[in-house]
Amino acid sequence: MKRICLQEIDSTNNYVKRLIAERCAEACDELIVTTDAQTAGRGQRGNSWETEPGKNLIFSMLVHPDSLLPSNIFFLSEVVALSVCQALKTFLPQAEGWRMRVKWPNDIYFGDRKIAGILIETDLMGRRVANGIIGVGVNINQQHFLSDAPNPISLQQIRGCDTEREAVLAAVLEHFVRFYAMMQRGETNDLHARYKAVLYRGEGFHTYEDTKKGRFEARIRDVEPTGHLLLEDRQGVVKRYAFKEVAFIIQNQ
Repeated sequence: MKRICLQEIDSTNNYVKRLIAERCAEACDELIVTTDAQTAGRGQRGNSWETEPGKNLIFSMLVHPDSLLPSNIFFLSEVVALSVCQALKTFLPQAEGWRMRVKWPNDIYFGDRKIAGILIETDLMGRRVANGIIGVGVNINQQHFLSDAPNPISLQQIRGCDTEREAVLAAVLEHFVRFYAMMQRGETNDLHARYKAVLYRGEGFHTYEDTKKGRFEARIRDVEPTGHLLLEDRQGVVKRYAFKEVAFIIQNQ
């Protein structure tokens, strides 16, 4: 995978988009773009991604999963979320690693605090996914967060020491190669089982908020290949939610 290293950029995802739009040779193959500083990083729900220059891991990958149907696009999200989650676990003691989880759809949480965010954008060509732009931001060595993000945490705050950003990137890429190959081979049942096994709030009843009907208690039944979340309330009623239709209620937020 070819790599482009930038000192500063508005957004690594936007940079990759420009390469595609300009039909640059780099966009024809798999590509990774890293940067020390990002001035207009984007997260889910249109949020910005705060990052102190030189402290965190910020990168975008360009892949071409042309065997993936648009209806199954969430498998790519599972690949990336698993890769980041499993990579971060390797930097923690085994007794702590279990606390690293994937919060649906693809945030990475340590306990009830967010350590990484993922933004995936795709281009379709007919009935296939031509381009997948995978943006990842991981809080590595930042100790102070100034934005109004409710619950950030970094690897430094967890471990009490700095971590080499390149070591984290290498671990993410190692897991990504393995999980991406599983997806390409059609081993999506195994991939999905692994994703469910590390889901934040994967067991028991917890509080959620339906954007139209208010708060309720439910447990996670499943996540569909489309990315929809299935929640079962205490009466046994299962409801299907798209992203932004339901929120996790977390005490410290």
